[in-house]
Amino acid sequence: MAVLLVGCGKPSKEDLVRKAEGITQKADLEKKLGKPDDIAKLGPMERWTYRASNGELIFVIVGSAVTLQATGSSDPKK
Repeated sequence: MAVLLVGCGKPSKEDLVRKAEGITQKADLEKKLGKPDDIAKLGPMERWTYRASNGELIFVIVGSAVTLQATGSSDPKK
């Protein structure tokens, strides 16, 4: 039973980065990783945040192009 529960949890930041490797378009990113946990918009720019088991992964999107990714800790003290 424990094995099944582990498989249902959020992926790690590293897993998400591997899945997103080489992706340059917003539609392709959503196909690979699914809908983000949070979207912040400012004009044509969007910040997509995916929460992982060990932090978060952030993509900056301009228009339909994925331009930047960063990882962070989910703990504000880190």
